[in-house]
Amino acid sequence: MRPTSTLDLHDPAVVADPYPALAEERSRHEVAWHEASGGWLAFSHAAVSAVQRNRDLGRLWRDREPAAELEPFNLLHRNQMMENEPPRHTRLRRPVAAAFNRGHVERLRPRVRSLADELLDALDPTAFDLVRDFAEPLPVLVICELLGVPASMVGSLRAWSQAIVRMYEPGTGPDVVDAAVRASADFAAYARELVAERRAAPRDDLVSDLARSELTDDEVVASVVLLLNAGHEASVNVFGNGATAMLRRGLVPGEDVALTVEECLRFDSALQLFERTATAPVEVGGVVVRPGEKVSVLLGSANRDERVFERADSFVVDRDPNPHVAFGVGVHFCLGAPLARMELAESMSRLWERFPRLALTGRPESRGTFVLRGHRSVPVAAE
Repeated sequence: MRPTSTLDLHDPAVVADPYPALAEERSRHEVAWHEASGGWLAFSHAAVSAVQRNRDLGRLWRDREPAAELEPFNLLHRNQMMENEPPRHTRLRRPVAAAFNRGHVERLRPRVRSLADELLDALDPTAFDLVRDFAEPLPVLVICELLGVPASMVGSLRAWSQAIVRMYEPGTGPDVVDAAVRASADFAAYARELVAERRAAPRDDLVSDLARSELTDDEVVASVVLLLNAGHEASVNVFGNGATAMLRRGLVPGEDVALTVEECLRFDSALQLFERTATAPVEVGGVVVRPGEKVSVLLGSANRDERVFERADSFVVDRDPNPHVAFGVGVHFCLGAPLARMELAESMSRLWERFPRLALTGRPESRGTFVLRGHRSVPVAAE
């Protein structure tokens, strides 16, 4: 008899704090059938890692239905590297990886420091919102610098991104779908204009690099949207989640801030769920996943697995080693991980150097979503 899970991903208590429920599931099975979603859930660190490494468990994009109405959303996703497997994934990823390898990330380090200082200079230290005033604008500005997008677009990019990523949550309603379709169309139209401009007049930015690549127009647009979207969404939530966890415990970054960043990534994962589909029978965690069946890896559960992490439910600022899976494993390992790590380390150092007595002044407000976990607001004071 196959193991089953009744985990309710809509339960407000699970959304607010999924870790007790995930720990209970993990204690009973590594992988279990989830009737509510019609697929498997992987809970343990070993099972989550195995699923992501197995080439017979892949990202196979299937257009959302009704396809005609959702075409703007589907067009972006079917042409993204994240939604494809080799050999197409390799072809889509190669020019982006080459652009990153041209030194764009290290080129941005001084600019990240400068942007962080500008944002901190503008704050009222007696009362500000850590997410809205610092964690949210900084990575959007950084990814705009990387791609060569004007800072005047920050507001639109953030709104488009938030509308699109709400589609990744379970049980989306018609209002969410309509907003995501409109945002996808507007985002793609802007990216298409930007790519055309760079083809006519290249600059030293990542969009120019992609415009010169072998990718089709639709593939370049989808790559630009993915980079603008994923390039800041995770950083906002990792910083907000990690800083909130530290402030609640009276902690400050460790002597090696890079280790603290890794603990932020592990302790309260910004991405909780990532889905794969079997193309052949695969045995994982004591069960067999049949062709066509889906298995969702629960990254937050894997990152709290007591068999891998000592004191898994404690935030340890200098935890080492820290083999978390927040950036994924295998061919879909996050291409932007070096940028995110640099950005988080620089912004965290700048914040606590400026405000060493930073403290919460109210209750943080959750975004209220499970798959992409984060805070909408974190009220703090520095004096």
